[in-house]
Amino acid sequence: SAGFIGDPMHHTGLNFVREGYVVLCPDALGFEDRRSRDLPGGDYERYLFCKYLSEGKSLAWKNILDCRRALDYLCSRSEVDTGRIGCYGHSLGSTFSWLVGPWEPRLRCIAGNCCMPSYKAIFGAPLNHSFSNYIPSLGLFGDVPDWVSLIAPTPLHLNFGAADGLNPIDAVRAELPLIADSYAARDAADKFSWFIDEGAGHALTDAMLTRVLDFFCLHLGGPEKKIRESV
Repeated sequence: SAGFIGDPMHHTGLNFVREGYVVLCPDALGFEDRRSRDLPGGDYERYLFCKYLSEGKSLAWKNILDCRRALDYLCSRSEVDTGRIGCYGHSLGSTFSWLVGPWEPRLRCIAGNCCMPSYKAIFGAPLNHSFSNYIPSLGLFGDVPDWVSLIAPTPLHLNFGAADGLNPIDAVRAELPLIADSYAARDAADKFSWFIDEGAGHALTDAMLTRVLDFFCLHLGGPEKKIRESV
């Protein structure tokens, strides 16, 4: 995502920098430089999930905490306008974006790409998903879209690929209006939007990226315009 290695499709951090944003792309626990040398790949994520669960916590809790500490750091930087901070994530990063959303008032807008699987969809398929998607006891009170609805009235945009096997699109189409209803109930109907790319799978397409960049420009005031006018 930072734009240095891997699939250029996901060099989103670099794309945001080119638009004039200050960008922080922290590694998630269990990935990249925060992986384990002893437990490869998903084995370490499973270990972390079980560790935190045994302590009465969850991996979702840890990732929310890490996202909030990342915001602490951003807000400490003199070049950051603390009144104009947004959050974007793809796949598991999208999960992080809607996980932290209800807890973080410093975020002025949030965008997620290709990840908001409900428990109804996961267990109905069935599917195995990243451990951060599982919030202990949430199923007793609601489902993932109910959690996402708590982000209202903060502006939120979600992208999905119709052919994404990790996010059953029939469930997505049925659940997005439920989130929209929650935004409408907070007098913020215009603050929630979504886009389904009918030809895409689990990817960040040009159409998706354009919508994310336009969404950030709309809700954060267009930093690229400010920077270019000041040069």
